[in-house]
Amino acid sequence: MDIILKAFLGLLSAFFGFFYFKDLLSKLKFLSGKKYPGLLGIGLITNFLDTLGIGSFAQQTALFKFFKLVDDRLIPGTMNVGNTIPTVAQAFLFMTAVEIDPVTLVSAAAAASLGALLGAGVVARLKRNRIQLGMGIGLLLVGLVILAGLLELLPLGGEANGLSGWRLLVIIVMSFIFGALQTIGIGFYAPCMAMVYALGMHPLTAFPLMMTSTALLMLAGSSRFIKEDAYDRKTAIALTIAGTAGVFLAAFVVKSLPLIILKWIVCAVVFYTSVVMFRSARVKIS
Repeated sequence: MDIILKAFLGLLSAFFGFFYFKDLLSKLKFLSGKKYPGLLGIGLITNFLDTLGIGSFAQQTALFKFFKLVDDRLIPGTMNVGNTIPTVAQAFLFMTAVEIDPVTLVSAAAAASLGALLGAGVVARLKRNRIQLGMGIGLLLVGLVILAGLLELLPLGGEANGLSGWRLLVIIVMSFIFGALQTIGIGFYAPCMAMVYALGMHPLTAFPLMMTSTALLMLAGSSRFIKEDAYDRKTAIALTIAGTAGVFLAAFVVKSLPLIILKWIVCAVVFYTSVVMFRSARVKIS
């Protein structure tokens, strides 16, 4: 089943790459203007962090705005298009390097994609700050439980590479919800990490799950930005080139980390994302 998923992901990536590079080659004037070193640095660093599970969109948005590198209107499309190939690289790397039950992987990835396609309309009508507040509280509680387990105050954690029964149903339902939430800017990575850890799976299995789900989502959405000419080409190609390099560098680091360090990274990412959610919710409320 994982071979079918890889083939499907590869086919979608080939179609995306064809239209992406065809669009770039048709408008080579994008090569002039902004200098590449800064853009390449942003792509490398943020995708390195993204591969660790921290995410990249928030950092890229902040840097683009602070240095006035990309028109605000083009930021969403630029990030989606530019980061698609690095995200696909993450998916293939972790699907190959991390042992994970194919039924769990395919079920969760498909549910997240369906969530983005079918649930986005429902989620979009909800108040974003309320969702962020709820996610912040949920991640904080999970982070505290993970921390308690690391400090040996609670017996938590596991090393399973797949789920079955009610646990499989939970991860499918939650992946659907997280996929829908991602369409309105609520990140998928940290909730996925928290969910995998809480259900007793090995922390490494979160990486192929979240990378594959996000890759499928981005392949579908990014093509729309290209078609509508709603992205900054120079910034996007810089993110693609340097971001892919950052992915390979970070993947080597992640795969070589001892389990205990990996668990602490998961804990830190969950707490970090919880704080970001609280801050975002507070800004919207005020």
